[in-house]
Amino acid sequence: MRIGLRTLALLWVLWAAGPAAALAARHTDPSALPPVKIQDLAYGDVLFHYWADDDGGLTALTRLEAYQHWGLMPHHAADAQLLAAALYLQLGIYNEAGARFAMLLNNRVPVAVRNRAWFYLARLWYERGYYDRCEQALARIQGRLSPEQEGERNDLLVNSLMRQQRFGEAIAALQSWQGAQDWMAFARFNLGVALVRAGNLAQAAPILTTVGTLKSSTEELASLSDRANLALGFAYLQDNQPALARTAVARVRLDGPYSSRALLADGWALAALGQYRAALVPWLALQRLSLLDAAVQESYLAVPYAFGQLNAGAQSAQYYQTALNSFSGEQQNLQTAITHVQDGGLLADLLGPDDAQHGWSWQLQTLPDAPQSRYLYELLADNDFQQGLQNYRELGFMRASLSRWDGSMEAFSAMLDARRRAYAVRVPAADALLATNAPTRLRALRADAESQLQAIETGDDVVALATPKEREQWQRIESLQGLIAQLPAGAQRDAAADRLRVVRGVLYWQLQAAFRSRSYQQQRALHEVDQALEELQNRWVRVEQARAAVPVTNGGFAARVAALGTRITALKADLANVQGAQADYLDGLAEAQLQEQSTRLASYAEQARFALADLYDRAANASPAARSGAGRAPAGPSAHAGQPP
Repeated sequence: MRIGLRTLALLWVLWAAGPAAALAARHTDPSALPPVKIQDLAYGDVLFHYWADDDGGLTALTRLEAYQHWGLMPHHAADAQLLAAALYLQLGIYNEAGARFAMLLNNRVPVAVRNRAWFYLARLWYERGYYDRCEQALARIQGRLSPEQEGERNDLLVNSLMRQQRFGEAIAALQSWQGAQDWMAFARFNLGVALVRAGNLAQAAPILTTVGTLKSSTEELASLSDRANLALGFAYLQDNQPALARTAVARVRLDGPYSSRALLADGWALAALGQYRAALVPWLALQRLSLLDAAVQESYLAVPYAFGQLNAGAQSAQYYQTALNSFSGEQQNLQTAITHVQDGGLLADLLGPDDAQHGWSWQLQTLPDAPQSRYLYELLADNDFQQGLQNYRELGFMRASLSRWDGSMEAFSAMLDARRRAYAVRVPAADALLATNAPTRLRALRADAESQLQAIETGDDVVALATPKEREQWQRIESLQGLIAQLPAGAQRDAAADRLRVVRGVLYWQLQAAFRSRSYQQQRALHEVDQALEELQNRWVRVEQARAAVPVTNGGFAARVAALGTRITALKADLANVQGAQADYLDGLAEAQLQEQSTRLASYAEQARFALADLYDRAANASPAARSGAGRAPAGPSAHAGQPP
């Protein structure tokens, strides 16, 4: 199921991953979702943390919810909702995920993708026990799915109907089945077992016989056939039809996982037919197997019972005593295992000290070498227990994440303290700067510079825009003119004045030629000054605002950090309580199964003691001809040993 959930999550993430990924998907799958260009940085950050997948999607979901709260993803509102639903699904928060998907799956999503989504949602609802919602989700699928998914779709529908006790509709759905025969076999088996439990053996028998006689080369279907034959055999036994029961259990493979139960059922069928000597053959064969098997435990009572029916009192008493000794030893082992579970050792054994693995893909792979493990194989393989164990680990990871975030709150508090200290140091300099009213003064200087430039342009004062070297040359010419004017009149002064006039004319011509260009450059310089003054004004306003707002902002940040710290503390406490409750639940499941086995052994031991006492009593008080009497009959085929999982 987890792989299916991951697939559904990836459908939406692929849609939101950008053009490259989406186009690559479309290249191989024409029904892929269209590409989405990332327009909001916050949404890209969420996708980055999703693909990093270092915590099963928790960080991505946390950031996504926060960014949505702050309104930082306006261009990806719908995409973010779909991704949030997928992340809730990936983290196992099924109710929230299912509600979001049901709301968001619309015509905007291509039919092929929408069908796959409804299919996975149907699986989700079925596993959570919402069979009516599963049926509704399956009804939303348009057309047909892939052959494999179509078979599972029909199987889900049939099982949902059966879980709602709607057997007639389930049978009708099976009759109209069109798809993979493997899935049909599973559906028929479930329907047959459900009919047996509903007391309708007449309808169940042909259905289970069809599955029990199925020819298949796969181990999975062969095991399914064994289960069908075993279920039918015990149903016939309970209906007092031992001959038909033998026919059914005879089809169970002797090298399969249900052989011990089949041997037990065959023995009881023979006993019901009065063939006690023949019944000893399968029952004695069972006693060579492990006492952990419920069928083997029951055989420890069945064998002495058969000997009693054969008037072999000594052998019967001997086997009853053997049963008592075996049950007693096993009871001690069970009590040790129960005490270990009650002391909280189960989860410590299963998970160990390393909590690094978490997320959707984690599953318990190996059983610990612990006293209770040998009794809990079926429980540890159960989907509900695995799901509960995974939830327990996820809760532990969330607590660890909150502890890290709690440390971040301390870092934020330290940052705020540093910010307040830096503000206290810098505020005098800021106040001194603000007191200068620099923008007003600089704007006045700029206005004065503009007036001077206008006067220069109006008066055609070319020298005013000359370079420093040119102004020096002009001043030297002016000085030389004064000196020449002081010389005595004559040809020499006239010649000097004429040469100086030529030099002055050349220089003036150069200044006049460059005047327009230099005037334009000055205008541009004034424009740049205007831009600088505008930026100065903006920064000045920000400084003024910061001067007024920083104390308030620091206080607001401090309040938010304090509130978040309080909330994290409360969440840590809540998670600790929930994780403790989950641990109690898992321990309770394990203890209940161990107690059930212990109770069953105690019941068997009590039956053995009564039967043994009855043998001794009759042997002491009866005539010699009657001292080898049959003894007390055991309870008969047990539901624990008889019904397949």
